[in-house]
Amino acid sequence: MVSFLTPVAPLFVPGSRPERFAKADGSGADTVILDLEDAVAASDKEQARHAVAAHAATLKSPVMVRVNAAGTPWHVADIDALRSLGGISIMLPKAEQPGEIASLAGRFGCHVNIIALVESAMGLANLPEILAAPGIVGAAFGSLDFALDLGCAHDRLTLLAARSEIVWRSRAANRSAPIDGITADLTSPEVTEDDARHAVKLGFGGKMAIHPKQIEPIRRAFRPSEMEIAWAAGIVAAASSGEAVQVNGEMVDRPVIERARRILCRSAPA
Repeated sequence: MVSFLTPVAPLFVPGSRPERFAKADGSGADTVILDLEDAVAASDKEQARHAVAAHAATLKSPVMVRVNAAGTPWHVADIDALRSLGGISIMLPKAEQPGEIASLAGRFGCHVNIIALVESAMGLANLPEILAAPGIVGAAFGSLDFALDLGCAHDRLTLLAARSEIVWRSRAANRSAPIDGITADLTSPEVTEDDARHAVKLGFGGKMAIHPKQIEPIRRAFRPSEMEIAWAAGIVAAASSGEAVQVNGEMVDRPVIERARRILCRSAPA
């Protein structure tokens, strides 16, 4: 596996639209997700696969490819077309069984980073085993498909338990912070930013975008506010000895100091 850091604002682009690849590459997204799955009609799967295989290495941004799910007619062909490419990551949709991950990693020779996209009750139930599978570096949440699988509402309260479990199980497995699902509303940057702030509070490391105009709202949400930065700087300065101290009436010990340091790390330029 190559080094992997959770992308804050990865952007989906249909694999069947190679004329959009360069625009996505220059959009400000920290990863481009070339999609062979939901964004591509069945009749266009082969064309999309060839386009992704031909152009992925030309992009300057880190590249992730969402292949078709295991068990679909296109999965094996997707893997065979991509396994000679170096430096890409693979997102496996409908991830439900650790054996699917092991098979995928085996086809790549274990030199690929795999992100498991959790989109069903079965995927969530098997998440500990999935996160322990070879090649896995992290998880992502396909909230729309998850809600469809459960027949539940697609809202924050209903999906809170699932989101929280993905976060804490990722941490327990020593994997990268997971990536939250998309915001389908393309009319309001405020909605995207608010959804992303919710993801930050829960402990997600990033949030997937489906349009370039969602990238900056997501980035804003994941950047600490000026007030948070000032608080963190004051804590770190006052607690330079590492001992418990009192700052502005607040007892500051190791967990608070570490939180302050992480805020300052998040505020640093990429």
